[in-house]
Amino acid sequence: MEVILLRDVDKVGGKHEIVSVKNGYGRNYLIPQKLAIIANTTNRKRLADLVRQEETKQAKMVGHYQEIADKLKDQVLKIGAKAGTSGKIFGSVTNVQIIAALKEQFDVEVERRKVELPEEVKNIGDYKAILNLHKDVVCELDFEVVAE
Repeated sequence: MEVILLRDVDKVGGKHEIVSVKNGYGRNYLIPQKLAIIANTTNRKRLADLVRQEETKQAKMVGHYQEIADKLKDQVLKIGAKAGTSGKIFGSVTNVQIIAALKEQFDVEVERRKVELPEEVKNIGDYKAILNLHKDVVCELDFEVVAE
């Protein structure tokens, strides 16, 4: 069954993509949850309008995303983590913790899926995260993991 995704769905596809899924998954989960619509000829024609509306909405947001990137440009985010004596932290730092620290320290809200960690953070030290705010606005964020 081919469906048009209305939102990003993990391990399936991105918003406004036409993907092929199993019939039961599409019929019993994606369509009732309003995550997708059937990719028939009518909906395929509507897809162009949906994409155009989304692009205009995102174009208006570029200025806002650029302000966020400028605000975070030379800032260092500090994230506290419990660590052993050797500097190895218990667990790891994830994008959820980075988002919480951004909100707390700089009053900036970013979606979880827009934060990308190029390497695993399992030790105390300095790291970089990539914020994909928009396809035209990508910001590199320095953060430091410190022992609590």
